[in-house]
Amino acid sequence: MTDSLSSYKNTKAPQSLAKGKSLIEPIILIRRMAFGIAIATWMVMAIGSATRVMNAGLACPDWPLCYGSILPAEQMNLQVFLEWFHRLVASTVGFATIVLCGSGWYFRNSLPKWIPWATSGSLSLVVFQGVLGGLTVTQLLRFDIVTAHLGTGLLFFSSLLAIAIASLNTETNPTAVATKQSKIAWLGLAAAGFVYFQSILGALVASQWALHQCFATQDMCIVLNAHLIGIVPATLASLAVLASVWLTKNISPLLRWTGSIVGLLVFAQVAIGYATYKLHLQVEPLTIAHQATGSALLGTLICFTVLAFKANQKIQISSGQAITR
Repeated sequence: MTDSLSSYKNTKAPQSLAKGKSLIEPIILIRRMAFGIAIATWMVMAIGSATRVMNAGLACPDWPLCYGSILPAEQMNLQVFLEWFHRLVASTVGFATIVLCGSGWYFRNSLPKWIPWATSGSLSLVVFQGVLGGLTVTQLLRFDIVTAHLGTGLLFFSSLLAIAIASLNTETNPTAVATKQSKIAWLGLAAAGFVYFQSILGALVASQWALHQCFATQDMCIVLNAHLIGIVPATLASLAVLASVWLTKNISPLLRWTGSIVGLLVFAQVAIGYATYKLHLQVEPLTIAHQATGSALLGTLICFTVLAFKANQKIQISSGQAITR
């Protein structure tokens, strides 16, 4: 009788493990895909910045093709290559997002209920982003469309990171206080909002060449000054995030590490921005690095905010379970 029971347990255990594995694999797939597409999106935005500073935005005069072909070998030069490569990577991101959304719905029974809807939201953003990308060409780089193009790209980038981080199974310090975690989370969200708004102001400066016009003819100085003033709240809010993770006890190492990365990025962004301003945007790699670092700062703040909200939720659940006991 004992042997039969042990053999029954041995046969059931692998089955339960297999079931557990089948449940966790889809979430890992979604997480890795979201992270991968987010990294590719960050690259697309950096390439887009390079396209702008190299005056290559209209190097391909038609859309979606370039000189009427998929690969314009005869017309290929640095400017054409930048615009063509920007479109190529952006198209890859779009198709990958379709796969991400399809996977979210296909595995919906094995995933949290919010994931299929979140991936659908990301897909909607990337479709709208593609439409704006086409309009930037057909409308000859109209500044409001160019600004909306970057703004939508940043929202799409943020949504992918939010999906990836929210699907992580993170550990929470059981002695942490929910109130403090909640304050940190809202602080991170506010900082992300300030940085996003500052990025939009930067896009308005770039798309209208406001710095050049202000220095040369005193025109567009209002746009430039708005961006310069916006540095203050974005920087202070980001530094407040850095201070909060070191002044608050009993927070997770991952949250503290992410907050520290925010601090490093904001210092780097201010330094690069100052150099870019003093050099009147004449050094192209600096201008590209300024946009790329700003996007990385926004993405890190999004990760920090989602981690903090997740930690707060887990603490509240643990506290509720402790009370019921």
